[in-house]
Amino acid sequence: MEPRLSIVQIEKPDPINFILGQSHFIKTVEDVHEALVTAVPGIKFGLAFCESSGKCLIRLTGTDQAMIELARKNALAIGAGHTFILFLAEGYYPINVLNVVKQVPEVCRIFCATANPVQVVIAETGQGRGILGVIDGQAPKGVESDEDVNWRKSFLRKLGYKLG
Repeated sequence: MEPRLSIVQIEKPDPINFILGQSHFIKTVEDVHEALVTAVPGIKFGLAFCESSGKCLIRLTGTDQAMIELARKNALAIGAGHTFILFLAEGYYPINVLNVVKQVPEVCRIFCATANPVQVVIAETGQGRGILGVIDGQAPKGVESDEDVNWRKSFLRKLGYKLG
C-alpha cells in the first residue's frame, strides 16, 4: 500500500474538552480511569484506547455514557494504534487532570488538551495508522495589544486562576 495522509475532524459539542494522547499498553484504560477518579472525585468522562496488537480492539471506560460514546466514535475515526482519547463532561477541564494523565506510566505523549475544534493528521501505511500531529484551533490573527493583555489577565482572575 502506498502511504497516504488524511485528516480526521474531532466531533464533539463546543464546550466539551478532550485530551488526545499516545500510550503503550492495554493497561492504559484502567490506569487512566483510576488516576482520574482519584484526582477528581465524581468526575464525568469517557475514554477510548486503540489497542495495536492482539485483537486490536477499541477499549472503553468512563463514568458518563455520553462521553464514552464520544470517545468511541472519535477513536474509531482516528483508528491509530496505541492512541487514546479522553472526553471530559462539561464543567471538567484538562488543567485539572492533565498532569495526572501524563504521570500514568503507560502514557508516552499528549498531542493536545483543548475544547477547540481539532483536526488530527493521520499517516496510513500497509501496517496501520499513526498520528503525525494535530491542528488545534485557528492560526493567530495578530499580536496582543495592551488592551488584550488586560483582558487576558482579567479573564484569568474572573475564572479564579489568578489572584487579585
